[in-house]
Amino acid sequence: MKLYHGSNQVVENPKLLAPTHPMDFGGGFYTTTNYEQAEAFARRVVKLRGYTPIVNIYEFNEANVFENKTLKFDEPNVEWLHFVVANRKMVHKNENYELIIGPVADDDVYETIAGLENEIYDEEEALKRLKIKKLFNQYVFKTQEIMNKLIFLEGKNA
Repeated sequence: MKLYHGSNQVVENPKLLAPTHPMDFGGGFYTTTNYEQAEAFARRVVKLRGYTPIVNIYEFNEANVFENKTLKFDEPNVEWLHFVVANRKMVHKNENYELIIGPVADDDVYETIAGLENEIYDEEEALKRLKIKKLFNQYVFKTQEIMNKLIFLEGKNA
């Protein structure tokens, strides 16, 4: 399968970096199967940091992943919601996973999550609001070992 990573630089050899801000699935190397999503993220990074928007393209064989080391959310559900909220608060510990796969919580989603955290919405209402949105996916690589199984194909200007 092809995976994409939006950046302001070519990333031939991804490395695990400490997170500088709260993220959906905690620290890790974020990729997606959606080229347009990676392209949009690359443009957002360039607005913040400069340089040129680049979509890095990788080949990844999911057979390289151990099921017991992968956490997968097929849709936004209660477990996903709690997992994202915990990571956003930087209180979730998910060191046992190599790879986490699931929907992206974009800016609109964060508003819904904030509503849940501030008790404006209950879980049911938050999930109802999330399910009407088109949520793209993300594959988050949590260990250097699994990232080493990504095969870099090219970096394209976005």
